[in-house]
Amino acid sequence: MMKIDDQLISRLENLARLQLSATEKEGLKTDLTNILGMVEKLQKLDVEDVEPLVYLNEAVNRQREDVINNQVDREAALRNAPDQDGTFFRVPKVIDL
Repeated sequence: MMKIDDQLISRLENLARLQLSATEKEGLKTDLTNILGMVEKLQKLDVEDVEPLVYLNEAVNRQREDVINNQVDREAALRNAPDQDGTFFRVPKVIDL
């Protein structure tokens, strides 16, 4: 099993751009050790005859038909626009290239 030491915690702290207290570092070390222990237990399981899981259940996703309805024509949509040019809505520039 991989050893979780102070050097690894410091490297992870640096990579994640975190500043952890000593208590947080110890808690992280404990959590990572527990996670690796759980993964090690999972690796011992015999999954030779287990089919990979694709879906969690056998339910079929029933999708509705894609139907266009309740359309507003361009003139009606632009009628209430605070600023428009006859074809499009005019809005303040939000991306500065």
